[in-house]
Order: sequence, then C-alpha cells, then structure tokens
Amino acid sequence: MEFAAPPVALERIEDRTLPGPDGALRVRLYSPSRPKTLPGLIYFHGGGLVAGSLDTHDSIARALCHSGGVRVVSVEYRLAPEHRFPAALEDAKAALRYISGHAADFGIDAARLGICGDSAGATLAAATCQSAIQAGGPPLILQLLLCPILDYSRVTASKRELASGYLVDQATLDHDLMYYLPAGIAPSNPLVSPLMASDVSGMPPTLIHTAEFDPLRDEGRNYFERLTQAGNEVSYTCHPGMIHLFYGLGAVIPYARDAFEQIGSQIRAAMA
Repeated sequence: MEFAAPPVALERIEDRTLPGPDGALRVRLYSPSRPKTLPGLIYFHGGGLVAGSLDTHDSIARALCHSGGVRVVSVEYRLAPEHRFPAALEDAKAALRYISGHAADFGIDAARLGICGDSAGATLAAATCQSAIQAGGPPLILQLLLCPILDYSRVTASKRELASGYLVDQATLDHDLMYYLPAGIAPSNPLVSPLMASDVSGMPPTLIHTAEFDPLRDEGRNYFERLTQAGNEVSYTCHPGMIHLFYGLGAVIPYARDAFEQIGSQIRAAMA
C-alpha cells in the first residue's frame, strides 16, 4: 500500500546507503529548501515488520520533512520472514549510530537529532530509543511515535473493541508477529514490546499520536502514562474519529493535513 499525503516542495531527495549489520542499508534523505545545517529526524516506516519500504511510505517522510522543517532520513530495514527478530532492530540501531556519528554528512546538527516511527516502525523507534538511553548514547532530543505498536503481548480493550474493520485488525497483527518472531522469543520481550520495559526513565521529550478508532490506541496511551510516571516530558494526542495510519491517507482523509500541521509544529518546537 502506498500512502497519499499533501504534495511537498523540497530542496532535494537523495537515496544513499550506510553500513548495516548484514550489508548496506538503503536510506532516503529529505531536505527542506534551506541549505543550512538543520535538525534531523530518523524515520522508520510501518508495515508490521514484514512489509513496507522507502517508496511505500515516501509521502509520510515528505510530510514530516515539510511540516517539521527538518531533514528526514528514512531507513529501509530488513523485513521478516526472511529476516526475523532482531534483524530490523539491529538495522535501526546501526542507522542511529551511523547517522549520529556522521551527522554533518547529512546536513544535520548532531545536537538536534530525533527518532520517529509509525505503526511497527514506532516499535523500532521506541526500542532503539530505549537501547540508546541504556547504552549512554547516541543522544536524542525527540521521540515521535505515530499510531505506535508498543505491546504485542496483551489484548487491550481497544484491540478487543476494534478487532476488525478499522484498517488494521487483530488477525493481521497476529500474522505479522508469527513471521517476525523466531522460536523462543516471547512477545513480552521489551525489545519486541517496548511498553514492557522495566525502566523507561531518562527518555527524550516524546510525542505520541494515536487515533480514536485504532486497535493500537490503548498501548499508545499506556506508554504515555508510563513515561509520565517515570518523570519524562511527554505529550499525548488521540485524534478523534480517525483510524490507524490516517495521517498517511491524505488523499481520502483531509484531516491528515491538519494532523501534519500539528505534528510539524510540535517537531519545530521540540527541535528549535
């Protein structure tokens, strides 16, 4: 599925590669029409960790760049079932380390680097952020999670109430997890379900966006509550009347444009 978002005027879009744990990782750099060094946002696309690419989520990365006024580096990580856990997470962590260490090569201010993901990409973003905090770096000043999958281990109230008919359903989530997890790895593993981490203190300022009619709504809210209780700076927005990944469906859901204006304003404020 390719997502539609508003057309975005950019200075350039550039495909690159960077070293990964199992060969080169493809990335795509989106730059606003400003030549100076800018804040940067590393973006991981959704797709259940079994699908998706730089191309399918191109319009979302464009909209993040345009609305937030930041350089966006979209990462094409390895997918299951050919590459099961922890391949995608290892790619995500490698991308963060490399981009942080070579920020100038991307026109990014290393002191103003954030991480972002939508849906299953937000699983990677959250787990990568937790790993970076535990390892003492690379430093991040923003974590942005859009309709995140944060807990594969529990059936929440929103998963029960919205189990089918709302773009993503429980059967799809179960199917994707079956292909993603190898034998012996529990869904409650915090690297799989970041909501289950024992310690979520020390996180960078975090923005969580969910949708009213998204089966994943409750785990986004639960993560907001856990981060808040741990003393982190965190904002939570549940978009009324919306479904999973509504912000990527701008051609059929005009409200997506309003959502990106709000998200972009938050990005600019956090990374000023």
